[in-house]
Amino acid sequence: MMIQLIILSLLAEAIWENLRMIWEDGKFNINRLGALILSIIIAVGTKTDLFELLKLNMFIPVLGSIFTGILISRGANVVHDLLKKIQNLSEDENSLGDDDYGL
Repeated sequence: MMIQLIILSLLAEAIWENLRMIWEDGKFNINRLGALILSIIIAVGTKTDLFELLKLNMFIPVLGSIFTGILISRGANVVHDLLKKIQNLSEDENSLGDDDYGL
């Protein structure tokens, strides 16, 4: 359970950072918006849902695909780095029990 909270925090921060790039230095960035919209359309259209893959099911299912689209709008390198962080957290959880988190 603790690892899920950490993963959700990591994903929420990544989503927010992506959204902030639409408006930077007092200027609207049409290219970032275009990438964002296209990525959301692709993720929703293909029912790609990173949250579901991580067993973090959304109460409103389409939100998982929308958030996944926001994440993939940054490109393969950013998504790869994010997934690597999640993998490392999951491996750490497997090597530690809940008692190691103070629970």
